[in-house]
Amino acid sequence: MADQKKKIFVVDDDKMFCTMLSDHLEDQGTYAVTSFGTGEECLERLDDAPDAIILDYYLDSNVPGAKNGLEILQIIHKKSPDLKVIMLSSQEHYGIALQTIASGAVYYVIKDLKSFQEIDSILEEL
Repeated sequence: MADQKKKIFVVDDDKMFCTMLSDHLEDQGTYAVTSFGTGEECLERLDDAPDAIILDYYLDSNVPGAKNGLEILQIIHKKSPDLKVIMLSSQEHYGIALQTIASGAVYYVIKDLKSFQEIDSILEEL
């Protein structure tokens, strides 16, 4: 029986970064990637049962009661507490990292030249 690809959601309102990361993961051949530009789109598709979500912290949001990626993370964690969420941020901020981990993220990754390699390593562990 062939191994099934891991289903990964990438959520980032930076279209170029979202496309680059999604393409990078798809090119590996082990992931089926769906990308979203908003937290709302991601939440609407949670029933698709992704294996992991890569979520931008500074995501603009129109979800009632959720202004950013952290609040989207909290909604995801309430609906699917076992779902693995990797939080992304362009800011190297210790307090934000702690907030995201306390809210249910399994990792906090800084967007930089090494972030794709770091995400690869994390996804291999999950």
